[in-house]
Amino acid sequence: MGSLPEVDDLRLVTAVARLGSVGAAARELLISQPSASQRLAALERRVGERLFDRDPTGARPTSAGREMADRAAHILHHLAALVDQTRAAARERPLTVGTFSSFAPLLFPALDMPVTQVTDHGDRMIGWVAEGSLDAVVVAIADQVTLPPGVVATPIGRDSHAMLFPAGVAGPGRGRRPYRDRVVIVYTIDMSSPVLRDRLTALGAEPRHAATAETAVRMARSLRVPALMPRCLARMYADPADLVATAPIRNTLRLALVTLGPPPDAVHPATLAARLGLVR
Repeated sequence: MGSLPEVDDLRLVTAVARLGSVGAAARELLISQPSASQRLAALERRVGERLFDRDPTGARPTSAGREMADRAAHILHHLAALVDQTRAAARERPLTVGTFSSFAPLLFPALDMPVTQVTDHGDRMIGWVAEGSLDAVVVAIADQVTLPPGVVATPIGRDSHAMLFPAGVAGPGRGRRPYRDRVVIVYTIDMSSPVLRDRLTALGAEPRHAATAETAVRMARSLRVPALMPRCLARMYADPADLVATAPIRNTLRLALVTLGPPPDAVHPATLAARLGLVR
């Protein structure tokens, strides 16, 4: 491999052939004329052929020099294309975006670009962002956990909880305990489950936990009871005959885009909030 010309050799040969002078080529390449002459002489010794006829009027390529200059120009063109194509491939690589499973049917269709989709627990995915194996994650717990160093949470928007009443299921009663002796299915996307259950209990309800939004809706329909869940997900899962009403509990959900450093330009929080039905 040591006998092969270097990239700087190829640049010098093409410059001398094009400009007709070692001095002019040296000025273009920002090197001294003695350095250019020494490099050209070393290349000729390596090749075993004279590449240029040099005299006080300039440098003219020999047949060997013309051949090397043509091939060098071809190689340099491909080297430039290699760099450009490598950069383009890096830009075109789909982002790897994660979120929790219940939010995936809402989030991924809202992204107007191809992404590699990942679903898991929010705290675990934040760790993957920190280690660089995940480009971004959308979660509602960014302000409830300690983020690793270098990890940034960019707010997307806010949501509230709503009550989903399947078709034919009666609304709340009156008084201070409007859900007295009624089962209410509970699902949330942040870390407020204990608080929500306590507040429902204070309203007379018997709260039952659901592991996912879809599970909450299916349980509510099967048991013919209401479900407390994030409004954006209640709207997504509700049938036309279902009722999505204001919840008797105030609890703000804050969704954020968690990334390692600034968020990617391809993801616009304001646009994403509008598509997800969130409040900015």
